[in-house]
Amino acid sequence: MKIKNIKNVETFLEVVNGCKGEVTLTSVYGDKYNLKSALTQYVAVAALVGDHGEELELWCTDKDDEKRFLKMFNEHPEML
Repeated sequence: MKIKNIKNVETFLEVVNGCKGEVTLTSVYGDKYNLKSALTQYVAVAALVGDHGEELELWCTDKDDEKRFLKMFNEHPEML
């Protein structure tokens, strides 16, 4: 799912950290950010709130994790 306007980074990362499977952000340039890595989270957050925030796509390997994000986006529709 494509994401943009992640202004509530804390909520977003809480959902990421609660996921069981892998969570990845990909850019239009082919960059992949593994959000389960704490170090990569810092780089990804910079991309989310920086110039490329509207060009990222979120991928989850676990269907239950996708449901977590859908619930978060339902509660915060401005993020989609």
